[in-house]
Order: sequence, then structure tokens, then C-alpha cells
Amino acid sequence: MSGGQARRTFVVEADGGSRGNPGPAGYGAVVKDAASGGTLRETAEFIGRATNNVAEYRGLVAGLRAAYELDADAAVLVRMDSKLVVEQMSGRWKIKHPDMRPLAAEAAAVFPPDAVSYEWIPREKNKHADRLANEAMDAGKRGARWEPDASRAELDTGPGAERSGSGTGRGGSTAGRSGSGAAGNTGSAATAPSSADGGPGTAGTAARLGWGPDLGTPTTFVLLRHGETPLTPEKRFSGSGGSDPDLSAAGRRQAAAAAEALAARGTVQAVVASPLRRCQETATAVADRLGLSVRTDEGLRETDFGAWEGLTFAEVRERHPEDLDAWLASAGARPTGGGESFEEVARRVAVARDKLLARYAGRTVLLVTHVTPVKTLARLALGAPAEALFRMELSAGSLSAVAYYADGNASLRLLNDTGHLR
Repeated sequence: MSGGQARRTFVVEADGGSRGNPGPAGYGAVVKDAASGGTLRETAEFIGRATNNVAEYRGLVAGLRAAYELDADAAVLVRMDSKLVVEQMSGRWKIKHPDMRPLAAEAAAVFPPDAVSYEWIPREKNKHADRLANEAMDAGKRGARWEPDASRAELDTGPGAERSGSGTGRGGSTAGRSGSGAAGNTGSAATAPSSADGGPGTAGTAARLGWGPDLGTPTTFVLLRHGETPLTPEKRFSGSGGSDPDLSAAGRRQAAAAAEALAARGTVQAVVASPLRRCQETATAVADRLGLSVRTDEGLRETDFGAWEGLTFAEVRERHPEDLDAWLASAGARPTGGGESFEEVARRVAVARDKLLARYAGRTVLLVTHVTPVKTLARLALGAPAEALFRMELSAGSLSAVAYYADGNASLRLLNDTGHLR
């Protein structure tokens, strides 16, 4: 903030529910001005089949992101009727369920920790967000998306408003507006993973699988792994915690070949790269050829491999056998010396992905990044487990592509294309 400028304060009210628990689920969130109480933004989404708690956390993430888009420097008071979410996000209760941890981490990453506080409120004080969640679930039952212009949530929950039969579906009850039941879209809706551990979209929107209406032009990420460095042919761990090598002569040739191939396609509209030198060099070669500039995103950097940086697999096996076995067996295990786990990288990459989707909606963007981020984006698009990272080949200078649609679906279009390098 500039000197002397008062810091804005927002109130975020969020809710989520499931008609079946698990069952057809949705969330709603509203951002209000703390001083006037006026509504600044509403958001809601049908998220397929999920539990109450997942829906509540999705609502929290959506509300925080909406507030962040309004003012990234604001202070935020989150008000929810979920005691679980409030106590866990306040740090007073442990987060034991594995499905909740990535969602809580995603929520915590939106604003600096000291900018957000949490307050529990009775359910009757959270009617606005509750109604938004029900509107989203009703829309999902019809096979439609929630539309903000059609929402009556603020009108129907204002002073003196009465809501007959409304209330977020919880614990298997048949709830919501007249005509909305617990059956939902039987057989047509599926739960995609959370934004931090799965499907794309603002606030972790879950995908609806199968055929549907035309959703318009997707946002397409063309994924270019950087060219070779001196460490690449030696198959050494080279992440974000090591020497940050430049491209080798071979790597520069690969970058030039990728630039020519992408220029021939003529579809790339923006270039975003990891901050590491090998990606910056590769991105600059392509951007110069396309007449574009390079934007840097910290979330696209490679895994920090800790004490393994610069070592071969065999050297790590010899020096740190137990740590290596644990790392190969679990995505939550970190390399020796305090590097990043693949779970941590997935959360970081998912946050970067969602921010880029919001910035470049409907456009084709080249992301110049590394092995782990490219594989992570591919596996999240497929809804594949973390061990899928070890089942993909990704060559230096290769191209992959993922398309993201407005309903939260993602389509892996290309993986490890090296035709331009031959």
C-alpha cells in the first residue's frame, strides 16, 4: 500500500453443503465491505459429488480469492457457520483428514497469514452464503451453471426476507429451494479433485464429466520443458535449490527449434516462465521469435530437491537410501535436507495454474517450466494419483498441452511431443 492510504477491510461469508454427504454439492461466498456492509462480490459453484466439509472449504477458498481480486492488500474477516473450518483455519484444531489438508493449505496461501482472521457465526447469520450454495446446487441439478445475474440470494436473505424450505443440504437431508432434492444429477456429475490436488478453475471448481453444451473457447496452456543444461544428460537432480545452470549448446538449439515450431503454429498469445535461468533463456528464445514478452511466475519453478541437488539417482541411493525409499513411496515425503515434497509442489503449481487461468481466460499461453510442474499439470488434468509422476517421460525441449474449460473440465491434448527436435 502507498504511504498514508487506509487499509481496506473485507468480510467474507462462505458456506457449502452436500445433499447426501457425500452427494451433489455446492458452495457460495460473498465479499462485503466491512465499513458499510455492502455486497462487493458473490460467487457460487456446483462442484459435483462431495462432502459437506469439502464444499465448505471450497466456499472459503472462493471467497478469499474473490476478496484478493478486489484488493490484494486488504484485511479480511472470514465469517462461517462451520465450526470445523473456523477452528482448523485458526490453528486451534488439527487437520487430520487428508482431503482437508490441501484445501486448507490453498486457503492459507491466498493472503498473508496476518491479513486474515476467522469468526464462527450461527447458521442463521450466514443466510446469504447459504442461499448462494443452494442456488449453485439447484443449477447443477438442472445441468446448468450458477449465473450471478440471475441470483436472488441477496434479495431473498435481506432484512425481512423469509425463505421457505431453504438451507444448505447437510447430513443427507433434502434441502434447498422447492423442487431441489437429494437425488441431484444421478449418474451425470462426478467429483474432480480440489484445486490444490486436482481439477482446475477458480476456487477449485470440480468438473462435470461427459458431454455437455458448448462452453466456448478453452484456456490452453502449451507446456514447454526448458532445453538441456550441462546436468541434463548426466541425469542429475536439478531443482530450484541448486546451482541454477544455464542452457548448454544443445539446450539452446532445442529452444530455437521449439521457437520455430511454435511460430509455425501461430497460436501462442502470451509467454510465462519459471524464474530459473534455463527457463528464462528458453522462454526468451521463443518470445523473441513470436514478438512477445516473458512474464515470470514463481509458482512454475522446479521442485527443491534439498541435499540431492546435483547428485545422480545412484549417488542419492548410496548416500541417503532410506530417504530415497520414503520419497519414492509417498508424495508427502521430502528429499533429504528440507526440500519440497511432491504434495507441496502440486499445491504450489495448482495455485499458479488457477491464477494464470483467471488472467488468461480463453487464450493460449506458453508456460516454460520444468519436469515436475509439467507432469503435475498433466496428472491433475487427468485426475491421476501422485504416483503417475513416475510413469511419464518428459524430454528436454518437449511440448505438452492442456485445455481448460469453463465448467472445470480439463483435457490433456499433448504430452512429450519432440517432433520439432528431430
